[in-house]
Amino acid sequence: MVALVDVRRLTPRTDAVLADSRLAAAERSLGRSIVLAAVRHAQDRARSGEIEPDEVADAAFDGLPPLAASLTPVINATGVLLHTNLGRAPLSAAARAAVQAAAGCTDLEFDLASGLRGRRGRGMLAALAAAVPTAQAVHVVNNNAAALVLAATALAAGREIIISRGELIEIGDGFRLPELIESTGAKIREVGTTNRTSAADYTAAIGPQTAFILKVHPSNYRIEGFTSSASVAELAGLSVPVIGDIGSGLLRPHPLLPDEPDATSWLGAGAALVTASGDKLLGGPQAGLLLGRSELIIALARHPLARALRVDKLTVAALEATLAGPRPPVAEALATDPRQLEQRVRTLAESLADASIDARPQDSSAAVGGGGAPGLNLASAAVSLPAELAEPLRAGQPVRRGTMPAVVGRLEDGRLLLDLRAVDPADDELLQAAVIAAAG
Repeated sequence: MVALVDVRRLTPRTDAVLADSRLAAAERSLGRSIVLAAVRHAQDRARSGEIEPDEVADAAFDGLPPLAASLTPVINATGVLLHTNLGRAPLSAAARAAVQAAAGCTDLEFDLASGLRGRRGRGMLAALAAAVPTAQAVHVVNNNAAALVLAATALAAGREIIISRGELIEIGDGFRLPELIESTGAKIREVGTTNRTSAADYTAAIGPQTAFILKVHPSNYRIEGFTSSASVAELAGLSVPVIGDIGSGLLRPHPLLPDEPDATSWLGAGAALVTASGDKLLGGPQAGLLLGRSELIIALARHPLARALRVDKLTVAALEATLAGPRPPVAEALATDPRQLEQRVRTLAESLADASIDARPQDSSAAVGGGGAPGLNLASAAVSLPAELAEPLRAGQPVRRGTMPAVVGRLEDGRLLLDLRAVDPADDELLQAAVIAAAG
């Protein structure tokens, strides 16, 4: 007589699998819950007959994520320098090192010399003030929308803010500027029309309830044709303060971005306060920068809402290193010579072709993105690949195992383009390896 054994009963117990030395080591770095989930998934595969019972430990180990967090490293080959969905500005090596140093205990609010409480983020604020000498004082909150909310709450709650109808923008993910401002208790006084607003329109709207004029740079679109708007210099001559939202985080004029406003120029033109983003053209972490007159900055920094909007120690470290350290990746990408990009693309395409991959060099056009310099095309170059490589490059097995970063390009005319404008040259070999792995 032959006895049949249900193979599912041979699936090893959880404690036996967890005793595997590889999984025990992973538990110390990733945590028990993550390792336990991988073990149970492997056990289910064995019970379903997908793998053999003696393969459970191997399958569990192979199924472990590389990090305890679910965020996946990505090489941005889209040609959009500041891709919002990919986290906007990549941090510089100096900023990353600063974040690592700040991850433990640090003198965030402690004076090591005296042993007493110190000013929070003093180095970050000093670096920001040095970067924009025209600002009498500076403050930092957790994003640019928070900077506007703080300004409206502290300076205009129950009063009016004058703004052009052409600047009542939607700032992304469905959030609209009018709703954001009205949530603070301030009232919006619209002036002008969608395409034309003059200084006289603002003058006529000023009254006893006016708190300030808000000048917003519509950074993610352009209106062309029969248009006009009042400059900051024109508005600064009126009887109420002008607060300017430049959005993109450009602190000084940039030769490649002549139409992009910057904090230094707007303050020099008479703006009382300028707000900006830290994670766009500045190239740092997400943050809201406030620069301007001392009395206004002090009023904002001392408002109770400022405590709810303050930045954490990792942002403090990354922002200071971005401001005081070497040129960040976004600035490097803007300054890249297109001829160097063409050479990099040719080299990469030739190496991939040697690996029997259909790779061709192609001229390309990149964009700033992130709500900066709309309509500006940057000459670039890309490697053209078969479109079917797009999915394995984004989420293939090497990416899921953590042995390769995800690579995101763009589909154009039935081909996958990997634009190198936003790719660090130091990552070219890694990009090549990722493509070969995805093709294999």
